[in-house]
Amino acid sequence: MTHSVQLLGISNAIVDVLAHVDDGFLRHIGAEPGSMTLISKDQAREIYGQMGPATEMSGGSVANTVAGFANLGGTAAYIGKVKADQLGTIFNHDMRSLGVDIRLKAAQKGAPTARSHVLITEDGQRTMQTYLGACLELGLADITAETVGAPKAILLEGYVWDIEEGPELAKKAASIARQNGTAVALSLSDSLCVERHLQTFTDFVRDDADIVVADEEEVYALLGSAGIEEAVDALRARDTLFAITRSENGSVIVRGDEQVVQPATPVDELVDTTGAGDAYAAGFLYGWANDLSLSHCAQFGTFCATRVIQQLGARI
Repeated sequence: MTHSVQLLGISNAIVDVLAHVDDGFLRHIGAEPGSMTLISKDQAREIYGQMGPATEMSGGSVANTVAGFANLGGTAAYIGKVKADQLGTIFNHDMRSLGVDIRLKAAQKGAPTARSHVLITEDGQRTMQTYLGACLELGLADITAETVGAPKAILLEGYVWDIEEGPELAKKAASIARQNGTAVALSLSDSLCVERHLQTFTDFVRDDADIVVADEEEVYALLGSAGIEEAVDALRARDTLFAITRSENGSVIVRGDEQVVQPATPVDELVDTTGAGDAYAAGFLYGWANDLSLSHCAQFGTFCATRVIQQLGARI
């Protein structure tokens, strides 16, 4: 079958507002270093007003992966909800500038565009204060044969399950994908997200997912495993392709009896870990979409992740 694009992402559309701060700023706003906290619209406005110089760019985990995929030369599309406001305009402009086909029009009504204040301390650690806004209004009506089309793969974000109609729209997207010969990939997002939706994630991975991209803690939460060896042993009985990132320990790719262990690349200076997993997914899926070996896919993923942690922000 001829595919319209190589990759379609479906996720929370969030604008990242990145700024360097010190530990005193985190204490002032009551943020635990390294945490991700959901905040209200009023809190978002207050934090933005107290921040120093900031960089604004389209973000969100799967949106970052789609942007990275397009930046590598892949053809990509995206489904996510933004409002027709300043940040919504920034989000859509950034994605379109990379050649990403935005499948939904910005909403004229409803909550403001989501934004995540990414507060980066001197050690490169990121602390996120996130207002979800419009992205929570993504619904079943947005997932149609027309908006999904016939990509080679769709990539769903685990955080979609936190949206009211999220589990249903994920199943609907997977159903449309099956009719078009499209592979279904899932990013598990974070281990707490896995714990919140453990049963539905387990069912979706078993029944619908062809590819899972996740870090090791997310995989352990999904499988109830105590370590990487136990997780790999459990995955050998599955047909699903798992790409598991392990920070400084590199990554492990498992598909049935096939296994690839990819070491990490040392870096001279760690600037910002924002989006390392997203960048890995972009490189890995770019290799997969171009029919490369799993070893080469892992190398592409490692290259992208290594580049992104040596700069500010989640986009290379």
